[in-house]
Amino acid sequence: MKREVIAIFDIGKTNKKLLLFDTNLNLIAEEEEKFSFVKDEDGFECDNIDLIERWIRETTGKIITSDEYLLAGVNFATYGASLVYLDGQGRRLTPVYNYLKPVDDIITSDLYSEYGGRDEFCRKTASPALGMLNSGIQALWLKKSRPGIFEKVRTILHFPQYLSYILSGEICSEHTSIGCHTAIWDFDNRNYHQWIKDKKLPFPDPVPVTKIFNSNVRGRAFLTGTGLHDSSASLAPYFINSPGNFILLSTGTWCISMNPFNNEVLTQDQLAADCLCYLSIGAEPVKSSRVFLGHMHDSAVQNMSYYFKIHENSFLLVKPESRILKKLMEKFQDERVFVEMHNGMGRLKEDPDLFVFDNFIEGYHQLMVELTDVVIGSIGHIIPRNDTTENIFITGGFSRNLLFRKLIASSFPDKKVWTSEISNSTALGAASVLLSAIYPDKKLVPELGICEVYL
Repeated sequence: MKREVIAIFDIGKTNKKLLLFDTNLNLIAEEEEKFSFVKDEDGFECDNIDLIERWIRETTGKIITSDEYLLAGVNFATYGASLVYLDGQGRRLTPVYNYLKPVDDIITSDLYSEYGGRDEFCRKTASPALGMLNSGIQALWLKKSRPGIFEKVRTILHFPQYLSYILSGEICSEHTSIGCHTAIWDFDNRNYHQWIKDKKLPFPDPVPVTKIFNSNVRGRAFLTGTGLHDSSASLAPYFINSPGNFILLSTGTWCISMNPFNNEVLTQDQLAADCLCYLSIGAEPVKSSRVFLGHMHDSAVQNMSYYFKIHENSFLLVKPESRILKKLMEKFQDERVFVEMHNGMGRLKEDPDLFVFDNFIEGYHQLMVELTDVVIGSIGHIIPRNDTTENIFITGGFSRNLLFRKLIASSFPDKKVWTSEISNSTALGAASVLLSAIYPDKKLVPELGICEVYL
């Protein structure tokens, strides 16, 4: 008897994955592909969309004709801030331009001046000024720099919805893709910003992420989801199975703090402190902040390891010692050895005074105290006056750092702090959304892999 599955295409900039889940959200198969990049007409590197399209169609065909699986549906989770332009016959007109492609400042400066100035425009759209990383700027760039191509454009899709379209043939937009630092959504009025209409940029009206479309490959029918932006998809399992309102700390090279339960309007001060807003699977704002945590940590550890003449991975053996923390608190009080604050944001000092420490363990404790203070400040930007969050989930690399966990837990005594180990959280989120749409009466319980942090 065939096993009913849903397929999730998790498309990152580097790795492209296919994951199969059963209808209880158990992962039963996974494969990964890497595709060579191509260059656009300006010689700038971008994804090879032809190979990606072929892979999706061929892989879906193999699953649907398999003797082992019964394909119920397909969904997508991809990186954001990338657009696809379709003509009147639904054909793609351009490469999928890289969001790191430079853009002439005159394009953005003219737009900002026309709509209240840069600060107000960025506040209203909850999008720091990031050039082409603001996907709306990509569309404006195409209109101004490639007018002959833009004249043929009848529809603009974000990348997740384009991948959904190549299977379903249905054109749509949805909020998680619209809300990821795109500069096209007016967070005050909860609609497309007026400039989208004024510049005649043909973005479709958004539909709920639970919208599903009938699809057919090789004569076999299945359902296709709208596709999701990966950051918002990673939150979905916590919405479904969290023991209460929460803040998510996704740690690694960046520590990204996300609070889906902060409805306060983003301020210009928060924007200046590297905050922005996403839109959740429920089309609600998700206030987010970030710290270059992993990079700062690794740079400082490398420096200390050289100074104390020990292996760079020795920090993995360090366990929290209250005696050392107390000693450091008395010794340094508010003084910082490793981190300096600049415009309200922490960065590493170029030449810290490591001679003040007796050994590496003592220095590492102080480093983590200071880095955690920076993270706590970043979290503070996304906590509203009326805070309803009861839990903090720590995921990623620093969820395994005992000292970081202890310091975060001690800094938020009014909340429960958990580590959460979810493999493929982005794909699991996209799977959760699709299954809830296909089987609305089915109780889904995604496994969060949580463990409470005790002091």
